[in-house]
Amino acid sequence: MISLSLTQRIWLSFALLILTVGVLTAVIYPLSIKDTMTDETYRIIEAEQERLSDPAAAERNLDKSIDFIERRNASRSVGHIMLVNQYYERKGDLVPDSVLEEMGKKAYKQEKNRGHYELTYRGAVLFYVISKIDTNTGENVYYISYMWDTYRDHMVNRLWQRLVIILLLTGLLAVIPAIWLARYLSSPLNILGRRFEQIAERNWQEPFYWKSDDEFNVLSLQFEKMRQNLLRHDAAQKTFIQHASHELKTPLMTIKSYAQSVKDGIMPKTNVEGMMDVILSETKRMEKRVQNMLYYTKLDAVKFDELEKRKLRFGDICEEIMERFQYLREDVSFSVEGEEVQFWGDREQWTILLENLVQNAIRYAERTILLKAHNKDGLLMVEVFNDGERLTSEQTEELFQPFRKGNKGQFGLGLAIVKRIAELHNGTADAANTVDGVVFRVIVPVMQSDREES
Repeated sequence: MISLSLTQRIWLSFALLILTVGVLTAVIYPLSIKDTMTDETYRIIEAEQERLSDPAAAERNLDKSIDFIERRNASRSVGHIMLVNQYYERKGDLVPDSVLEEMGKKAYKQEKNRGHYELTYRGAVLFYVISKIDTNTGENVYYISYMWDTYRDHMVNRLWQRLVIILLLTGLLAVIPAIWLARYLSSPLNILGRRFEQIAERNWQEPFYWKSDDEFNVLSLQFEKMRQNLLRHDAAQKTFIQHASHELKTPLMTIKSYAQSVKDGIMPKTNVEGMMDVILSETKRMEKRVQNMLYYTKLDAVKFDELEKRKLRFGDICEEIMERFQYLREDVSFSVEGEEVQFWGDREQWTILLENLVQNAIRYAERTILLKAHNKDGLLMVEVFNDGERLTSEQTEELFQPFRKGNKGQFGLGLAIVKRIAELHNGTADAANTVDGVVFRVIVPVMQSDREES
């Protein structure tokens, strides 16, 4: 396929438009103008025949006979013939017998007072009008006025020549709007192309607004939206790297300091076993951070992939999580509501989602953690409640941001992972204060198969 620039496409469009108009005109115009000039020829013949209504004028015209063929060379010359009783008597031009016979047949068969006819003689068209004259003697008298197609063809050719000239001038004049349109359309695209080059070079600080036509204005707004998204993504990426470095740096420094102490024979703890416990604890902490960062990145990578959804039972997932975490806080009671609720989803992602919500609840709960699920208005609502400290409005807005610092000074990705998993299931995640504490909610649409089975 031939690749054309915008300017070349505009030129090609103008050329095709003019060519199409020219071809259609070349086909339709001659037929239309030919019919029009044929009607005009009959009007000329009728006008000349009207003059024969005066007997004196008719006698003068019929006596001045002109050669039948010579009239063909005169563009507007009208000849006249009078027939009496079809063939028995005639006056006027000397018309060949074959032509006269044809005219006589038409005249004899004519029922109306006037009729329009044409015939072809030696490759030329002859137009004639027959008028029936009423007489007191009972004779059949016909006035026949005729005119060759010379006038019609001459006028058609002249008009056609003028039309060709008009089309050529139109084509030449069309160059001006074509040049203007090409520049008009390519100007914003060239500007946009330069801005794309800046974006490609990661230079997206300068805002972009194009105040012009609605179409380009919409395009500029979309481009500006993309630029702002890139800015946010770039800022989030930098923040991610900064916080990730901080999260890994702290346990590494602890491990390094304790290892150096062992090497130097210094005992920060009462024994070597205690020091090893600290090193192992920091190692597990660092491992957990790395796993979260890798999983958070993985969720970004699979957001356009189809999820491996299967039917899940809420109680089964909660039972697995409670067995794992309820012994971390023996002073906190765990309870579940809606164990029988079933839904379709990715088992690994839903397990991690609830794990992160429960871990967050364990960190802040005082005595109670409640896991709850129910269907409402075609939506699956999963809630994790804890009776800990209530959230401020600022905390609610930033709660699901990556590496958000909690009330207890901890950075993490847990709630950011919860939000990302909810979005992968076309849902949302939020948090709200209740009378007794804080509830974290994940709301996702229920699949059709879920509604049919519920």
